[in-house]
Amino acid sequence: MLNTITGRSAFLALLKDEGVTHLFGNPGTTELPIMHALKDHPDLTYVMGMQESIVVYMADGFSRASGRLSACNVHVAPGLGNAMGALFSAKFTGTPMILTAGQQEQGHGLTEPLLYDSLVPMAQPLVKWAVEVTRLEDLPRIVRRAAKIATTPPTGPVFISLPGDILNNEAGIDLASSTRIDTRVRPSDEMIEALADRILRAERPVLLCGDELVKSDALEEAAQLSEVLGCPAFQSTIPFGAHFLSERPCFMGSLNRDQKQVRDTLSPYDTMIVLGSDVLRMSVWSPTEPMPDNLRIVQIGLVDWEIGKNYPAEMAVKADVRETIKALIPVLQRKGGRALAERAQQGIAALAKSNWSAKRESAIAASKKASSAKPISGDWLTHSLVQALPKDAILVNEGLTAARFLTNLFPYRDRWSMHGNAAGGIGWGLPAAIGVQFAHPDRPVTCISGDGSAMYSVQALWTAANQKLPITYVICNNGGYRIIKQRLKSFHGNDHYIGMDFVDPPLDWVGLAKSMGMNAVRVTEPDTLPDVLKQSQSGSRNGPTLIDVVVDGTV
Repeated sequence: MLNTITGRSAFLALLKDEGVTHLFGNPGTTELPIMHALKDHPDLTYVMGMQESIVVYMADGFSRASGRLSACNVHVAPGLGNAMGALFSAKFTGTPMILTAGQQEQGHGLTEPLLYDSLVPMAQPLVKWAVEVTRLEDLPRIVRRAAKIATTPPTGPVFISLPGDILNNEAGIDLASSTRIDTRVRPSDEMIEALADRILRAERPVLLCGDELVKSDALEEAAQLSEVLGCPAFQSTIPFGAHFLSERPCFMGSLNRDQKQVRDTLSPYDTMIVLGSDVLRMSVWSPTEPMPDNLRIVQIGLVDWEIGKNYPAEMAVKADVRETIKALIPVLQRKGGRALAERAQQGIAALAKSNWSAKRESAIAASKKASSAKPISGDWLTHSLVQALPKDAILVNEGLTAARFLTNLFPYRDRWSMHGNAAGGIGWGLPAAIGVQFAHPDRPVTCISGDGSAMYSVQALWTAANQKLPITYVICNNGGYRIIKQRLKSFHGNDHYIGMDFVDPPLDWVGLAKSMGMNAVRVTEPDTLPDVLKQSQSGSRNGPTLIDVVVDGTV
């Protein structure tokens, strides 16, 4: 005899059994059954966001900073619509997330009541799987399947529509059990041998490193591979995570998204070994092809959509990057022998004057030259922030123009140390930092954001204050959409900036933050900036702090 349980309580019990610890949400009437049931599940933390995109961004930040399944709940059709930009971001990063929305009761929806629309077709383009529950007895199967799909590489968000009658009904149902697919697979011995032979034939190899190194916990293995080969390693063109250990001798930093510069950077090499990355994703069109004509590709990863997508791979291996590298290194050493070891030693020595660490010293020197500029230079802000951060800090980056050199200065020391805006839609940073802090309650989290980006999701500050999270928010206040101004001038020779300024009236960031219960301070003097940033990182705090830094907005 099965125990009788309501759909709402079964839903929350299923989430918890799938490893979900936080439910990020914004409730409406159709979600009230879930809110009613939460009192019986005190071990599930409900985090309220004041708009649905905030909700999804928080869940995205949590999953990206932990590698764990997250869950978020939004309000019927308008709420799902509000969340679509954030869901697009989660799709881009392959975030393992269960997104749910309350739905009108079955039958009642047929009358097209207020707020009703069919939810599954809305969500489908941006998720791995979308479904509506039509029988309470099917709820366990659906939630279990959704969790399995979301967490199986290529990972990504899924969507479940929850009609009110399903949540309020009672039945004797079996909650079943969780399924996780182990995808930490390595290639066959024959393929490992072939990979080693091909890589050893390369005269000038180069590594391109991406997000799968984070998901697979393979940063150390990737660094070891670069050192065994003595070859440079670049981060992918969208540096939205800690995709390589910055202070290792072969790391060269990130490729940018300027097609000509990327082509020039890669032209000296004959073989590019792509480790869990997309290949040369660009932003704006250019007549220049970023891939050099004679550069051959060896590509390894589990996201097969990216393998050979735009550029053919001479060798394409669908496998876990960590397990593959672990199997590959000893074979390379055995086959390469002393000659490989000597070549690697020479290669590492040759990189010493141009690797990330060397370029960081140059970037520090350049930023110090701007230490007295007023308005405050974005480069001086970036330098001062990095100097203020403790070694275990986690940085959430949506600084765009003012923080242009952040990845040149901030060292990635572990796979969770940096998270950046990946998909390009602005407004991600402020709420994502909340999810990151929940994922790492014992580490200091700092979010740097442009003022334009921050205004897309300013409501997130209330949630940070409500939850008493010790996040430091640094707002780069240049009074406008500087990146759009730069591109209007660069692409069209036009310096008549319409609809790109926030100066009449100006934004009062200190007032905004304080109105939401936060501590806040405004900084206009470059000489006081380092101390303010250092103070924000010292001691324990019972809540977030916002630092409004007035930075140079000239184009």
